Amino acid sequence: MNKFHDIFLELEKGILEGVYQPGTLLPSENQLVEQYSVSRETIRKALNLLINAGYIQKKQGKGSIVLNVRKFDLPISGVISYKELQQAQKMQSITRVVELAEDQVSESLAQLTGWTKNAPIWRLVRQREIDGEVVIVDIDYLLKEIIEELPKERAEDSIYDYFENDLGLAISYAQKEITVEPITEADQRLMTLDKDTHVVVVRSVVCLEDTRCFEYTESRHRLDKFKFVDFARRRKA
Repeated sequence: MNKFHDIFLELEKGILEGVYQPGTLLPSENQLVEQYSVSRETIRKALNLLINAGYIQKKQGKGSIVLNVRKFDLPISGVISYKELQQAQKMQSITRVVELAEDQVSESLAQLTGWTKNAPIWRLVRQREIDGEVVIVDIDYLLKEIIEELPKERAEDSIYDYFENDLGLAISYAQKEITVEPITEADQRLMTLDKDTHVVVVRSVVCLEDTRCFEYTESRHRLDKFKFVDFARRRKA
């Protein structure tokens, strides 16, 4: 195997294992030449592999900056709150309520949920910040017939904890749709986007044990921060 590829693999391992932290610099080209006893051309080939893999970014006058490559698992199946996901994966995250207002069911929302058009709802918009960047925007529509009150402080913590433990609701299942869509003006305003042109959008219709739909959610995710996972078992037809 080529020497530059071996160096790439060793540096990649250092990045993934946290030897080189996001936002810090890799050793300079001169330092790497001395460390590996190879030519500058060999080091540049190894660094180019790191750039192409999304591990580093070269910055003129500074060197090779390590990028944050950690991706969090988002389960496709199951109904889990963001707070539960955050705790399970030890995500250092901040939630901010951008909007919490009363609204009415639109015609399109009525078709998606089965709600009565013009029925009163809550519209809740929240930013999810990880490592100083807003990488998720959640937009929730909640039927006021079921969720009569929605305190802002509970929305900043966990609405599912509030629904289940304060209101005594039994959340049962959700129907989900996952798409990749071009960014919108709202995405540009609310999310930390660089050269991103698309986001992953998860739309969910969430129901109680008695089958009543009480929530419709649109969760918009930055592409580089998450991977969607599921467990599948083969069943013979």
